[in-house]
Amino acid sequence: MVRFVGRSLLDSFIYVLAAILTKQYMKKLILIILLFSTIYCVAQDKLNFNTKFTQSEDKWVAFPADSLGSHIFGFIYIDSQAGLTFDYSGSFKINSNGKFILKKKEMEGSIKHRLQPNNTLVAIIPESHFTELEVSKFPEWLKYYKEDENTIERLYKWGYMYNGWGECAKALEFLEKANKINPDYKGLRVELGFSYNCLGQSQNAINILKAALKIEPKDAYIYKELLYSQIHNNQLNDAITTYDKIVAEIADKTYNAENAYNILAGYFSQKNLEKFNEWIKKTQIDKDKRFGHYVERLKKELDKK
Repeated sequence: MVRFVGRSLLDSFIYVLAAILTKQYMKKLILIILLFSTIYCVAQDKLNFNTKFTQSEDKWVAFPADSLGSHIFGFIYIDSQAGLTFDYSGSFKINSNGKFILKKKEMEGSIKHRLQPNNTLVAIIPESHFTELEVSKFPEWLKYYKEDENTIERLYKWGYMYNGWGECAKALEFLEKANKINPDYKGLRVELGFSYNCLGQSQNAINILKAALKIEPKDAYIYKELLYSQIHNNQLNDAITTYDKIVAEIADKTYNAENAYNILAGYFSQKNLEKFNEWIKKTQIDKDKRFGHYVERLKKELDKK
């Protein structure tokens, strides 16, 4: 048995292969390895249009080519007032050798566009092409948008924005940092609860939302998030208790219909036709303008089962 100390499996394979091949075959092997390495490097540098705006903060990005083969490019960052923002820097084409040929923007000065989070996909520009595009990793002006980035106000606001865009994992990064600074910051606990719910961490959401209600015991939105957490943590009876408390004690009725429907959906998931119908009778949720047609759809599905 031969042991190759300090070598990876691939190293060992090449070592054995080299020992048994003739010089002629070794030359061919080296050429193949070099060709593979070249292809790999090119693949690393190509544009992949698989990134959403909300995943592109502080990145140079390119849009898909137009009919002439030109890619618009620029830098995406977050403005605390405007939200996601694209700073336009010009366009470029890619020649047959993979080199980026820059065409600078037609007008001097800053050209910025506010971005609405959507399903548009852009490509993150590899750093290997920054020199060709005459850019550095971060624009000089970006520092002015970073001056307060470690304050609790900034961390909370960024977490709130990312939650709103459905990027809950990234939102949680900001919110947990804020929580270490001041867990009592207004709105922070419920925003954390939203992130946990979004990520399927229902018990974490329940814990943080109950803590939030000790400080704001009449907040209807916090109760809504708590009820949602309980349903998705298989605590349907607790969710009903929460619902009854909301109806009896909370003046803000904004979320009552949504809460009733979410509990109904819980009975639907359990395939509990008896409780399903009892809940409709109790809440009259089938009469609600927003949720009535959804209730009818659930009824039909449940009747089939």
